[in-house]
Amino acid sequence: MGKTAKQTKKFQNKHLKHTIEHRKKVQDFNKKAAKRRGNKNGKNEDNKPTRPNGKSNEVFEDMSIDDFLESGFEVPKEKKKSRKNHIEEESSSEEEDEEAMKENLKSLEEKDPEFYKYLQENDNELLDFEGVNPLDAISEDEDDEEEDEEKEVVENKQELGSKIEITPELIKKWNTQLEKPSPKIIRNIIIAFKAAVNINNSEGEDYKYAVTNPKAFTELMFLVLKKVPISIQKLVKYKTNHQGVRTLPQKNQNVTQLGTILKTHAGSFITLLKDITNTETAALVLASIYEVFPYYVSYRRLLKQIISAVVDVWASTPEIDTQIATFAYLNNIAKEYPKSVLETILKLTYSSLLQNCRKTNVHSMAQINFCKNSATELFGIDETLSYQVGFEYVRQLAIHLRNSINATSNSKEGYKTVYNWQYCHSLDFWSRVLSQHCNPEKELQFHKNKESPLRQLIYPIVQVTLGTIRLIPTAQFFPLRFYLIRSLIRISQSTGVFIPLFPLILEILTSTAMTKAPKSSNLQAVDFDHNIKVNQAYLGTRIYQEGLCEQFIELTSEFFGLYAKNIAFPELVTPAILSLRRFTKKSKNVKFNKSLQQLIEKLNANAILISQKRSNVEYGPSNKTEVQMFLNDFAWDKTPLGQYIVVQRNIKEERLRLLKEAQEEEEKAKAEQKRKEEEEEDIVIDDDEE
Repeated sequence: MGKTAKQTKKFQNKHLKHTIEHRKKVQDFNKKAAKRRGNKNGKNEDNKPTRPNGKSNEVFEDMSIDDFLESGFEVPKEKKKSRKNHIEEESSSEEEDEEAMKENLKSLEEKDPEFYKYLQENDNELLDFEGVNPLDAISEDEDDEEEDEEKEVVENKQELGSKIEITPELIKKWNTQLEKPSPKIIRNIIIAFKAAVNINNSEGEDYKYAVTNPKAFTELMFLVLKKVPISIQKLVKYKTNHQGVRTLPQKNQNVTQLGTILKTHAGSFITLLKDITNTETAALVLASIYEVFPYYVSYRRLLKQIISAVVDVWASTPEIDTQIATFAYLNNIAKEYPKSVLETILKLTYSSLLQNCRKTNVHSMAQINFCKNSATELFGIDETLSYQVGFEYVRQLAIHLRNSINATSNSKEGYKTVYNWQYCHSLDFWSRVLSQHCNPEKELQFHKNKESPLRQLIYPIVQVTLGTIRLIPTAQFFPLRFYLIRSLIRISQSTGVFIPLFPLILEILTSTAMTKAPKSSNLQAVDFDHNIKVNQAYLGTRIYQEGLCEQFIELTSEFFGLYAKNIAFPELVTPAILSLRRFTKKSKNVKFNKSLQQLIEKLNANAILISQKRSNVEYGPSNKTEVQMFLNDFAWDKTPLGQYIVVQRNIKEERLRLLKEAQEEEEKAKAEQKRKEEEEEDIVIDDDEE
């Protein structure tokens, strides 16, 4: 079936009903006139020919049946009529009916005054009848509008095939027109911008605009991203409620038109976000989207696509300034429209974070940590909703761990579902969320001394993390153990929840990596902060053993440092001191034994300090308020263990700085070597050509 013509659609929308009513009036009049003439002439209603006896004449009374059959049948051939001829005949027939009706109306008053009087009383409109061609009644304004559009296109275009070339002159004209904007002008500008943005990936779509001038493209981009949002707000001014939420007025006639135009414009925004190359462009695009964001709130699918594009930039860009700009945008819209976009933002940020942390190294860790910290802030906007989202994802982590435990018992590769950077970053991320929003001080300030809804996730995330650490307790995965222990220390430090971590740390001393005599090697020192697994070549080597000793001292001191001012510190540290002394007596590693002895001394000194301070206490352990206030005014870094930890942290920072410098020098050397090799290859090629 052919496509309906534009003129036909206009006729159907505006004039079809009137035409049908008009035809019915003509037909009714003809029937009434024919009936009245029939009654006056003495004809019966059926108009059948009658015999003198009053009976109807037979159709074949002048021909026998045999004669009729012998004459044969002549079937008339149907003439094929074109659509045009059919319309012309219909139109001609209607014109003849209308002309006949006009003549009848003229002579009606003289021939039949009674019927004429009846029509005056009951159907006066019929007497004022005037035949009208429906096609001639189509509004000429629409045709004039189309002609104006075509004229404008002709004036503005320089022939580039059949497309309109976007030039600086045309952009200047649009800029002037936007001083007094209209939906039509904005639509043309946005269509032109869409063509310009999709110049390399049009996917078969044909645009009426084209751009070849880089200057014109830049000017068009600034016009669309800066001036168009201002012009839109001139046509439709936002309503802002007492909470600062922008909404669209319902009574403004331009809202629907602009909504349709901006729906098309969303594709250009998404394309630009996928091609972000610098922070300035990102900030410009994000600011423009934010200005027109109220129009996208009602389009759920489109809204998710826009947010997803922004989140992809946030999770993948190596530029910290671009990350900050995208986070600021997500944070602003999440706070302004929490019911519409917050859940989508939380889920997309979490999934995008995990997708972009598969490759973790010294270069990408800073970017990943920024993503985790900024996403943690988003999870604090609505902690009830964050708990619902978090429960779903923590449950998934627990299911993966359970499946991995079952698979590991049947297959050697089963642990890989859990022992990877994505899973470890997931656990570390949730430790940051809980540490940030389950802090007792914050709960007192923002929840009126009530617990945060997120606090209910502490137990499951701790259990999943402990289960992950114990899945493969071999020395090859000690870096993973250290990474997750630090996550648990963070939770314990911020939330006040006690997690017995020292037994996990102590297992290092009983492993073969520490008990067996190490062998020398030329391997580099292990970077425990950016690895969760070491190569098998490191196992049993002196360099790896020295790294394990450093990690043990650091983690043990950090764990007990959490409770350096706790009134129960002497009881907590006593089993650890006994275990460490027992190890030093058996160990032949002199250097490590000295470090352990120093740690034991600091633990003992701290325990003595606490015992002295609590000797004057008059309350018992059941008085939790006083227990929590114990040494509240005493600085943590003034304790013997606190002073020791501060020194160890400074040593670690210096070690990391030296390691980073060594890695950078090594990378520079590799790059220089690669450059020299390429130059030598070019020289060889030139010699061969000569």
